Amino acid sequence: MGNQFKTLVLLATLSGLLIAISYWIIGGSTGLIIGIGLAAVTNLFSWYQSDKIALAVYRAQPVSEAEAPKLYRMVQKLSQRANIPMPGVYIVPSQTANAFATGRDPEHAAVAVTEGILQILPEDELEGVIAHELTHIINRDTLTQAVAATIAGAISFLAQMVSYSLWFGGGSRDDDRGGNPLGVLLTVLLAPLAATIIQLGISRTREFSADAGAGKLTGNPRALARALQRLEATARQLPLDANPAFEPLLIINPISGKFLGNLFSSHPSTEDRVEQLLKLEQQLTTTTY
Repeated sequence: MGNQFKTLVLLATLSGLLIAISYWIIGGSTGLIIGIGLAAVTNLFSWYQSDKIALAVYRAQPVSEAEAPKLYRMVQKLSQRANIPMPGVYIVPSQTANAFATGRDPEHAAVAVTEGILQILPEDELEGVIAHELTHIINRDTLTQAVAATIAGAISFLAQMVSYSLWFGGGSRDDDRGGNPLGVLLTVLLAPLAATIIQLGISRTREFSADAGAGKLTGNPRALARALQRLEATARQLPLDANPAFEPLLIINPISGKFLGNLFSSHPSTEDRVEQLLKLEQQLTTTTY
């Protein structure tokens, strides 16, 4: 519940930032209305198109049970255990070891894994990764992250447009119509940075929740912990090349770090994730016995 509340607060803050920026740039009630409209449009766009965009960005290809029987049956088994509809199964043509889930809800979801992850992970570790992605679907993290990425992108776009207008001498000098000069300056300098930090904070929170859900779904948190360590080691050598806006969808990000570096990472450090999974293993063992 703590992670869910934190995500809600961060997402509300991100939407509020978009509305406030529109108010500062344009000024008055017009700016406020435009900001609310932008927030609504970007959220609606993310709701319907996030899965298609993410799959296209990573060039993921759908596979049937006949084409990838082991993977397909693993997804099917875990989906039945989690009591959710069977998502679409996709394979990304890349030797990098990674995976992600996408879709606006469990009825419109997909799980994608790279060719590389199928080659390096033993069955129990791959099962942990699939369970992690299914937990994202159950928690609707895929939609949350897509909405956050879209709003952050809209904020950066607004800031870029303001920057261009300043360079070329645009903007109104009428204070009643032209907006707040201090707000404009803050928009150009700080808004994209703030939006990125909030977006990445949402992503890190959802990763911890998905790890815990996967450990409970499989009953084997240690297998996912081993998988994360193995994936981080390989991802550092061969990262998945794609749009940075979609990095939060991936199960592992090789540049995650500690302290200030973690503030600008889409994922918690692997060490922290492993620590939490091993604590969960102890809790499950205590409950069992």
